[in-house]
Amino acid sequence: MRRNCGIMKVALGCATGAIVAAALGLTHHLFAAKLGGDEPITVKGYVTKIEWTSPHAYMYLDVEAENGERSSWAFEMGAPPVLQRHGWTPRSLQIGEEVEVEGFLARGDSPLVNTSSVQILRTGQRLEAADAE
Repeated sequence: MRRNCGIMKVALGCATGAIVAAALGLTHHLFAAKLGGDEPITVKGYVTKIEWTSPHAYMYLDVEAENGERSSWAFEMGAPPVLQRHGWTPRSLQIGEEVEVEGFLARGDSPLVNTSSVQILRTGQRLEAADAE
């Protein structure tokens, strides 16, 4: 009887682990589907916020449209360890820094971009953003 209880605990632990892993994978792929736009875009603006978090880092810019209207855009990048392998550090960008970003516009109407690269206009330095997918 005691042996069956141990087997049940192991089976329950394995099932729970499989469910959690599947849920995390599904969430990631649903988000990838949202970002999976194929429309390339180049955006120039000023950094307002940087989130150096896992599983994806984010950068936010104030962007001025051709009509002079300003809006806030979000730029998703790869995981911080991957960004570091591409030369990034948490201090690579400063708030207020002017940058030009290349990437792919997300599906839908939101100003969200899957970032490919970021160029710091003050220095000319270009950093690969380790696509968020």
